[in-house]
Amino acid sequence: MYYYIEPMTEEDIPDVQRIEAQSFSVPWAASTYRREIRNTQSCRYIVARASATPPPAGATMPPPVRPRGIFSQLVAALFPQSAPPPAPSTALPIVGYGGLWLTVDDAHITTIAVDPAHRGRGVGELLLNALIDQAYALGARQITLEVRVSNTAAQRLYLKYGFQPAGKRPRYYTDNGEDALIMWTEAIGDQAYRDRLSELRRRLYARLQAQA
Repeated sequence: MYYYIEPMTEEDIPDVQRIEAQSFSVPWAASTYRREIRNTQSCRYIVARASATPPPAGATMPPPVRPRGIFSQLVAALFPQSAPPPAPSTALPIVGYGGLWLTVDDAHITTIAVDPAHRGRGVGELLLNALIDQAYALGARQITLEVRVSNTAAQRLYLKYGFQPAGKRPRYYTDNGEDALIMWTEAIGDQAYRDRLSELRRRLYARLQAQA
């Protein structure tokens, strides 16, 4: 299976909400997604699509989320010149999504989820990498997020990418009153973080290539 990233569009919202309903107990309204998608000055929302066959030759990634810098190395290796990244295709299923918004110079990951049928295959990690690239594109200095204190699997992924616990928000989740763990990266522009990211992306590429 091949996975790739595209910008979320308003037409994607029903599929996103389907995954959201399988992932979270308190879903967003469609109007919330529409508002976020339209706010291109400070918001970025993406989807992951799945394809059973390699992308067609000659296709390109859409400019809003075209991988840049170190992430471009991952995509270039995964999709060589004979089969470059795919063009937008609403015929292919959405298997994950994510979003972030910028506050001053910090990016806040607002949501990220993967279809249960595609979990454990690196899709969440791919989405996180794409969101990190969007944080760079928005000029963010650091990235933050909240995660349930019980969601240790997500916490392991975030720790892997340099997010560190920085406090809790008591009873943050309205469905069961669970606390949220607040996590922050170090400065993502620092060379040490970029080097770490480059190595993690090399490993992710190897994993995705082996699966494909």
